[in-house]
Formats: sequence, C-alpha cells, structure tokens
Amino acid sequence: MNNNKSIVFLTVMLAFFTMGFVDLVGIASNYVQKDLALADSQANIMPSLVFFWFLLFSVPTGMLMNRIGRKKTVLLSIIVTVLSLLLPLCGESYALMLTAFSLLGIGNALMQTSLNPLVSNIVAGDRLASTLTFGQFVKAIASFSAPYIAMWGATQVLPSFGLGWKVLFPIYALIGVLAIIALALTHIDEAPADKAASFREAFALLGKPYILLCFLGIMCHVGIDVGTNTTAPKILMERLSLTLDQAAFATSLYFIFRTIGCLSGSFILRKMSARMFAFISVAMIIASMLCLWLGHAAWILYTGIALVGFGNSNIFSICFSQALLFDPEHQNEISGLMIMGLFGGTIFPLCMGYASDLMGVAGAVAVMAVGAAYLAFFCFKIKKA
Repeated sequence: MNNNKSIVFLTVMLAFFTMGFVDLVGIASNYVQKDLALADSQANIMPSLVFFWFLLFSVPTGMLMNRIGRKKTVLLSIIVTVLSLLLPLCGESYALMLTAFSLLGIGNALMQTSLNPLVSNIVAGDRLASTLTFGQFVKAIASFSAPYIAMWGATQVLPSFGLGWKVLFPIYALIGVLAIIALALTHIDEAPADKAASFREAFALLGKPYILLCFLGIMCHVGIDVGTNTTAPKILMERLSLTLDQAAFATSLYFIFRTIGCLSGSFILRKMSARMFAFISVAMIIASMLCLWLGHAAWILYTGIALVGFGNSNIFSICFSQALLFDPEHQNEISGLMIMGLFGGTIFPLCMGYASDLMGVAGAVAVMAVGAAYLAFFCFKIKKA
C-alpha cells in the first residue's frame, strides 16, 4: 500500500471511528434513566429513536450520494454527528436528550449509508467484506470506550470539568471535528454515479429475495447489538444486585469482544467463506442467548455477553457485502436499503422494553432470541463462495 493509499485508508478508518459514537446511546440511556427516574419503556425510546431515522433517511441518502458523491455525504454526516454531541451540554431535560439522540441517529444514518460504499472505491471483490469488518473493528473501539469514559466522569476518578458522565460528549465531538478536517483534506477517487434511481426503483430492489434476506439479517443483527448494549447492564443489576456504575462494565465487555471479533474477522474472512463464518458466529449468538436467559452466576452472564459480542461482530459486514456483491450495478441504492435495515435498532429495543416491564430482563432476552433464530435461518441462504 503506497503512501497515498495509506492516508486514504487511515482517513476512512477515522470516519469509521466516528461511526461508533452512535453506540454511546446504550450507556447514555442508562444514565439518563437514572438521572430522570424513567421506566424501562421510556428509557428504551432513546436508542429506539436513534435508529428510527434510519427508516427515513437511508434510501434518500443513497440517492443523495448519486448527486453529491460519497465523500461529501460522509462529511455532512460527521457534521450532523458533532452537532448532536454538543446538544447534551446545553441542558438535562428528557426532550433535549431525545433531540440530541435524534440528530445522532440522522448523522449515523447518513454516515453508514455513505461510508460503507465509499470503502468500495478503495478495495473491491472478496477483500470488501474483510475491509468492512476491519472498519467495524475501528468503530467498536469508539463503542467500548464510551462506557469507560462515562464511568470515569460519573465516579470522578479524574477531573471531568463538572460534566459527570456527560464528559464523553465533548471528547467525541472533538474527535469528530478532527475527522471532518482529515476527510476534507483527503482526495478520494470516486467512480461516476449511475443514473439516479427513483424511490420506487430503489425499494423495488427489496423484491429480489436475496437482497430482502440480507436486509432482514441486518435488522436482526442491529436489534441484537442495540439490545445487548442497552440490556446487559440491566441483567447484571437484576441478577447480581450491582449498581449502575458497576454494571456499566457489561457494555464495555460486549464491545471489547465485539472489537476482538471484528479484528479477527477481518483476517478470518480472507481465509474462510462468509457462509461458514456466519454459521460459527450465529452458533455463538444462540449460546449467548441461553446464558443470558438461564444464567444467574456472574461467570455465566459474562460468558453470554462475551459470546454475543464476538458472534454478532461480523454479521453486519457479511450481510452488507453479500448484498453489494449480488448487484454491483446498484451499490448506492442497495447501501441505502441495507442501512435502512438498522431500523431494527428501533423495533427491538421498543419490544424489549415492554417485554422487560412485563417479565423482567428475561423478556428482553426472549426478544433478542427471535433475531438469533432468523440469523440461523439466513446462514443456510448465504451463497457459497
């Protein structure tokens, strides 16, 4: 890799790091719930609201890329993300936090739709899945760092400028500004866009059975991801009688193993077929659901959180790359559709919140298990290499 390609690669990976800011909603919603004394169903509206905007913005973003290009769309997405991180510094009301998380969701919808296909301008073919997985590894670093930063601010181990757990917002906002500057100064060659598709033509791609299967796979992946991110601390609090500050480690544990999974997956997918690796990954997710459903000992619960972190880490890249490679002539539109699948991050937490109010955390785990069952079905449909 020459110097120019190295600079482009590092800049794009910094953008992937900013993509991980969206996962702070898991630990942040727990702290907001504590600060404002919210019920589970009210608190789960926050992560649900973040991912609601993927339903509205993903396909239009795919069409926007055809007009202004992928790089400019990524720049716009990071700008919106930085604005969302500044809002919580202006107050503590529930309405303000919902507004901030809405902007965070809009920015991430723009980013996920445009950044993943931007990678296809740098690498192609069978290297795409492994490179996207490495990007997810970089994203996961930001994801598992958020709970640690929040805990540092909340426990005042070091000065946090009086912000408490909210110190993570200005830290991530500063990194976002650096990402904007780096990407703006980096030249990336983009293939000319095809004729812009209409909404009808874009959604018609879901009529292709394999595209629909990949779309539903991403919905289940992100539902399990956001669900674990939000619910893991609650499981430890209910089963082990831990405080929120102690249980926040569960979110970091999940993202640590997700990070390990993304890093190892970026190499494994170069040697092993996506189909085989998907089977192994989903087997881990199913085992994790059993641990979280039945476990009451600390080591069983921690094992379950670790297994779902590792197992779920590569599902997105496999589904996304399979869809792009299936129909390379409509990558922008397919990217929008696949990212719209992140709307699963709205559906799952809402269902989990109500199930948790009725049945405790076991109800939330049952909802995630439905997603795991679909992913097991999807594995049999992945095309053999």
